[in-house]
Amino acid sequence: MGAAVAALALLSGAAWAAEEWPFPQDIPKPGPVAVGLAGAPEPDLVRHFSVRGPLGDAKISPDGRTVAYRHEMTGVAQVYAMDLESGRSRQLSFGRRVSGFDFSPTGEILLSADRDGDEREGYTIISVDGMKERLARERSDAFLAFGDWSADGQRFAYASTQRNGDDFDIFVAGADGSAPKEVYRGRFGNSVESWRPGADQLILSETRGEDAGDIYLLDLATGKRTVLFKPKVAAVYSGFAWKPDGSGFYLATNQDREFAALAYYDMAKKRLSILEAPAADVEEVALFGEGRYLAWTTNEGGYSRLHLRNLESGRDLSIPALPEGVMNIDGAAEAAKLLIHVNGPQTPGDLWLFDAASGGMARQLLGPETAGLELTRFTAPESLTFKARDGVGLQGLLYLPKTTGGAPPPVVITVHGGPTGQGRPTFDGFTEYLLARGVATFDLNFRGSTGFGKSFARLDNGRLRPNAVRDIADAIAFLQSTGRVDVSRAAVMGGSYGGYLTNAVLGEYPELFRAGVSLVGVSD
Repeated sequence: MGAAVAALALLSGAAWAAEEWPFPQDIPKPGPVAVGLAGAPEPDLVRHFSVRGPLGDAKISPDGRTVAYRHEMTGVAQVYAMDLESGRSRQLSFGRRVSGFDFSPTGEILLSADRDGDEREGYTIISVDGMKERLARERSDAFLAFGDWSADGQRFAYASTQRNGDDFDIFVAGADGSAPKEVYRGRFGNSVESWRPGADQLILSETRGEDAGDIYLLDLATGKRTVLFKPKVAAVYSGFAWKPDGSGFYLATNQDREFAALAYYDMAKKRLSILEAPAADVEEVALFGEGRYLAWTTNEGGYSRLHLRNLESGRDLSIPALPEGVMNIDGAAEAAKLLIHVNGPQTPGDLWLFDAASGGMARQLLGPETAGLELTRFTAPESLTFKARDGVGLQGLLYLPKTTGGAPPPVVITVHGGPTGQGRPTFDGFTEYLLARGVATFDLNFRGSTGFGKSFARLDNGRLRPNAVRDIADAIAFLQSTGRVDVSRAAVMGGSYGGYLTNAVLGEYPELFRAGVSLVGVSD
């Protein structure tokens, strides 16, 4: 981040700390800073980066008594378990960063961890009190992707590249640590989406393009793979939530439509039924309370909206008051409880519990660590829309400093990775630091972003890719027309695919930017 700080110092003229750099003329002269003081006019970068909450993959146990979550309070993501009756949390993992976890139907927790970021994971199963653990899958040079548990919790399925390092095959392993068995040999990208209740059958997804996948049912007894969904136009299928008896599942899909709808697939009738089809993507889907309650979220302008339904009565439930932001949900299989994680511009992570059996109220389980900074000082963005030079509609989130001294502030154009990602209103410590230093940011959703329909997500495929680069230049022109920021002091910044876009737009339009920060950008 030192290079980012040095580059962006050119925008505001402020004093920044910088690492060694072969061009000393680029490095601002260091000056006094208020290190670590929350009440200072300009709290330092470390203070902003110390603001954090539980990560978004929090889960609730099948019996609804325990919530597990990952948190970086130690500086490394570890797993914690909270007893819902007492409200007390216990740290379960130590040492290396835990990259993921999942509750077993028996209440144990499977932890995924790699070797210091090499993405080659191994699996350990640990008791919910943290006192017992056993190795379930040793780390190797293969990439692993966890799938799902059998209904009795005695086996789990996952995808692995152990055969040749390139193709993902499907394996089933015993929770007791017994040797895994290959159950399907695939090509390219394959993953396990879910395990059918009451049957030895897996739902598999086979990657199709950048943003889609075909869906199959694999019978473990016969090895036969049957097509469930393989439309002519590639589609997204996610959020598989089985009825407890295995007769069908709920899901989100944009098959034959622009936006992902809430749907139900009947296994006996082999029929997909659309239940809700809003003009926005349905994202998260969860069943809870022994299949009595259904929850789903929609992506509306980047913000998540929660929806709840009593499937027995067919009536929608009142939605509890929750912070604004992006939500992840997880339901307790046996209890009428729904866990809700919220990350928004004014909260870096909250955990809430919705209890359908006790009046439909939600209570906060865990709030963020604010590093002594007031949440009210953080900035909610304004959603702005405009047209690119070829008429394609674009959107972005504009974050403006609370005080600018009367003059339009400099601006950083931020571009997300993916490319099938979306700039959404979540908390970002670096953005808040820039705002505190008087620098605006514009989180651009260029063509190829998700959240704006299937067609929009594919507008940068193949030879259309340069159009996404031009979108960044068009964003500068749009911002100049508003007069709200000073585009003569503009920078561009992004990571991964966003780093590629940063490289590309600086090469194509160097006159538009005073600085650029490419974080792990794809380059030649």
